[in-house]
Amino acid sequence: MNFPDDLKYSKEHEWVRVEGNTGYVGISDFAQKELGDIVYVEVESVGETFAKDAVFGTVEAVKTVSDLFIPVGGKVLEKNTALNDNPEAVNTDPYGKGWMIKIEFTNADELDGLMDAVAYKAHIGA
Repeated sequence: MNFPDDLKYSKEHEWVRVEGNTGYVGISDFAQKELGDIVYVEVESVGETFAKDAVFGTVEAVKTVSDLFIPVGGKVLEKNTALNDNPEAVNTDPYGKGWMIKIEFTNADELDGLMDAVAYKAHIGA
C-alpha cells in the first residue's frame, strides 16, 4: 500500500494535502482497498462549512456505502467532478485523480491533530 509522506491522515482514513490555507481531501489507499470497487462518490456540499470530523459526503462501493468525514474543519470550495464519470479513480489513483474535495481551512491548527504517514501505518497495522 502507498502512503505519501507529504499528506496528513485521519483515523477515519481520509487524507489531506495542504496547499497554504487550503487542502485537497480524499480517502487513503487502505480505505479504498477495504471498500472494494468504488462505483459512486456523492458530494453535494460545495459552499458549506463543516466542523472537523463531520460527514461531507458518501462513497459507494459494490458491497457498501460509507460516510466521508472531513479531517479538518473548513469550507468546501470544490468537488472533483471528474469522479462523476470516473469514480474508479478513487481505486486506481486515491492520492491523485481520486481526490474528492478542496477545502479552505477554518482552523489550520487542527492539522496538528492528524497523523503523518508513519503514524497512519501504525494505526492500520501496516
